Amino acid sequence: MLKLSSCNVTDQIQASVQCRFPGSPGPFAFRRRSPVSVSCSPLSRLKLTPVQAVLPSQQKEVAEVVKSGSGSLADLLRLGSLAEDGLSYNEKYIVRCYEVGINKTATIETLANLLQEIGSNHAQSLGFSTDGFATTPTMRKMHLIWVTARMHIEIYKYPAWSDVVEIETWCQSEGRIGTRRDWILKDATTGELIGRATGKWVMMNQDTRRLQKVSDDVREEHLIFCPREPRLAFPEKNNRSLKKIIKLEDPAQYSRLGLTPRRADLDMNHHVNYVTYIGWVLESMPQEIIDTHELQSITLDYRRECLQDDVVDSLTSPEPIDGTETVSEHNGTAREDADCPKFLHLLRVSCDGQEINRGRTEWRKKPAR
Repeated sequence: MLKLSSCNVTDQIQASVQCRFPGSPGPFAFRRRSPVSVSCSPLSRLKLTPVQAVLPSQQKEVAEVVKSGSGSLADLLRLGSLAEDGLSYNEKYIVRCYEVGINKTATIETLANLLQEIGSNHAQSLGFSTDGFATTPTMRKMHLIWVTARMHIEIYKYPAWSDVVEIETWCQSEGRIGTRRDWILKDATTGELIGRATGKWVMMNQDTRRLQKVSDDVREEHLIFCPREPRLAFPEKNNRSLKKIIKLEDPAQYSRLGLTPRRADLDMNHHVNYVTYIGWVLESMPQEIIDTHELQSITLDYRRECLQDDVVDSLTSPEPIDGTETVSEHNGTAREDADCPKFLHLLRVSCDGQEINRGRTEWRKKPAR
């Protein structure tokens, strides 16, 4: 039997990260069962926020809340909430072991999925639909959905397994044809800024698959939850998120041909989810860059939706220097500083060459670990 001493209930929940087991054996060492005493460090000393959990004694109370319709179990367990003014949403997330890659840190796909998850949680907290990505009552009535038009992500420091990431997100109008969402990523323990992102979405008719202007009714349903003044994750002039991506022309220096969507790549909108495109773009990156560098920023322009039966080619070349010249060896691509190469990317339909997505990436040397 596990005996806990000097801990309150919340402390016990966090025992795995805050408690020490006196005299505990090394990994995979086995001993005869005996009572274990656990001593815990005070929460104030560690400056950690207690994890919310449902204890057996609270299950009846939680069931009543869910039954009453005043909230779901997910709402009660989720570590997220609206800001006091209701115009942004903040959530903490623990990086899982299956979300890290060869660098032992979260992959860019993990972080992109996390942005999508927290953006959707924000929409749900505002009362938007759970059977689509942030669809309003008017959108559902008219069979309208949001589709990604552009994504830009910058990561300054990749979180590792068990790190806690704190993300703030908000949405706002983007002209007459769409909406935008911004994100700020921080290390929840230190408050350090570790990343920023911004994306643009346009409206599409789910039946005809044609783009449609945002109606005044839909706009009004959104605007009440948007900041009154423009608020940008990238307020700097001439920042990377604004850079136009030129089309990569053949012949590309690197390629990966014949990529096919898996069933798991399709989302609620019945097309390939935008995060899958990130993985496809990286498939044609030269291995020597993958081995020595990590992704610093990625920008993707979505030109056409990709469906389950499409076969995709991924093309990559060094970005032209000054927009005119290219360098044959990747260690001189992108810029005069060879440690920070830049690349252009193109995803196209294999059979007819239709452009699906164009992208741009910047890389930096992997930090010493």
